[in-house]
Amino acid sequence: MARHHGSYPPTLKRLGQHFLADPTVVRGIADALALQATDTVIEIGPGRGVLTDLLIERAGRVVAVELDRALAALLRERYAAHSHVTIVEQDILKVPLGTLAGDDYVLAGNVPYYITTPILFHALQVPMARRAVYLVQREVAERAVAPPGDKTYGALSVNLQAVASVELLFHVPAGAFRPPPKVESAVMRVRPREQPLVPLDQRNAFQLFVQNVFGLRRKQMVRVLRTVWALGAEQAEALLRGEGIDPSARPEVLTPEQFVALFETHRRHEK
Repeated sequence: MARHHGSYPPTLKRLGQHFLADPTVVRGIADALALQATDTVIEIGPGRGVLTDLLIERAGRVVAVELDRALAALLRERYAAHSHVTIVEQDILKVPLGTLAGDDYVLAGNVPYYITTPILFHALQVPMARRAVYLVQREVAERAVAPPGDKTYGALSVNLQAVASVELLFHVPAGAFRPPPKVESAVMRVRPREQPLVPLDQRNAFQLFVQNVFGLRRKQMVRVLRTVWALGAEQAEALLRGEGIDPSARPEVLTPEQFVALFETHRRHEK
């Protein structure tokens, strides 16, 4: 059921609402999901349903999670005749994705900029989506795919790349949204590694370790480890050299594999 723009609920700035309106971008996101007719797809922030319209044509089941009460009501009305569509009026950060879709699902979302990183980390919890395609702030996408040594490489880069492959698919101009945001956007795709670098039961602790390290990104790694793990200078230097890392190196040059090696070695020594 189509609606005239004027009949939509008002845009809520407190929810960071910018509604995608460019059909080319919408199709690009749907295509990147590579949906099969048997797939279950969770959509984060369906908004006015422009992507949802394509998802319901391509997927076997669609679970759309919308926080805005008025939009959720609009979507329930719009898709009332589609038995394979479920509208969930809820904060996505408060809902384990596996409880919405089971162990096998695909994920899509036009992610609000003010909670992008929390949503990305929330989606790393097991069971992860087989594929996740996000429309995010361009800066976030560039950080997510950044290699070691890049000026945008940081905690998000390491934590994502340790458990998944990440691709920046294409950029999206501000004019593709209503109302247009003040920044550019990008579409990125995340797929779980077949063999994650970090064991499941250690994932949260590893994420915290990486975040703490990059909180001291201007320091040399020997100083970083002394601060983060309360190590003596000799102990920190020996730990780094044991993993082939120059103690004077700074966090932004370490690979995800080196972060994992440090974390695992320290964890074994602490047992």
